[in-house]
Amino acid sequence: MAYVPHTPHLGLPPIAATLPASTAAGRSTPGPWLGQIIQAQDPVYGVGEFIYLAGVATTGVGSWVLYNPDDWSTVLLGLDMIGSVAVAMSANVASQFGWYQIKGKAIGKALVGFLDNANVYATATAGSVDDAVVAGDRVKNAKGASAVGVPSAGLAEFEIDRPYVDDALAA
Repeated sequence: MAYVPHTPHLGLPPIAATLPASTAAGRSTPGPWLGQIIQAQDPVYGVGEFIYLAGVATTGVGSWVLYNPDDWSTVLLGLDMIGSVAVAMSANVASQFGWYQIKGKAIGKALVGFLDNANVYATATAGSVDDAVVAGDRVKNAKGASAVGVPSAGLAEFEIDRPYVDDALAA
């Protein structure tokens, strides 16, 4: 994926980049983009929206995360969570910062057997989703757009529009 930002800002890090925290003034800082939302376009996947967030341990490309708008921190998506969801665009681990997709055609981690056009559910495998119904763990505003294995092993294509989980019973 080669997303190019549409949003006109100087110095934006590339969508697939991970940046370490700087230590200006003796403290860790993420740069001026934390929490910023931009649009970018890929020649294959089209236009998407991305948010700049803090990483968390073991995040890989395509990891599904829950993010906190109080401090823009992330945790890998798992069971019984509540909040906004995004998909990592880089291996963005703890003490690093990067872009996460929140709208458009995304590439995310999916468990074996995930089917095209399926609903999306959080799983006990942190950072991955599946189409097996788990009461209260449906990722709303997300839908499978390919079976697992497309574009590569362990990943699938998804259509997302600012997805979220609310720990409610599946409807």
